[in-house]
Amino acid sequence: MAGKSIKIAIDFDGTVVTHNYPEIGEDLGAVPVLKELTAKGYKLILYTMRHGDLLKQAETWFAKRGVPLWAVNENPDQKRWTGSVKVHADLYIDDSALGCPIKFVDGESRPAADWKRIREQLVKEGFLD
Repeated sequence: MAGKSIKIAIDFDGTVVTHNYPEIGEDLGAVPVLKELTAKGYKLILYTMRHGDLLKQAETWFAKRGVPLWAVNENPDQKRWTGSVKVHADLYIDDSALGCPIKFVDGESRPAADWKRIREQLVKEGFLD
């Protein structure tokens, strides 16, 4: 399944980093998995409620870690076939999504994404080896 222009929408707070909005939380271990996905040709869309300076901070977070984003809060390709504001992706990774593996992080009151188990799911579904 590698590549094939597959687009993956990734939430930020509680998914890539712990919940600490409006500050940026601690890394949840997403970086190696996201780099693995982009190395296979998958396109990452940062899909977040952040806006303005807070969005820029999230974009900078990815850039500093060498995780390339294909788009932010949009799928540029979909403009050819729809005017909908809903971002189209082939896969969504979001701590609030039903079925997303989550875990409690020490000291946190809300669960966050569990990237060890997310990677296992990505392997099982054929996205990664």
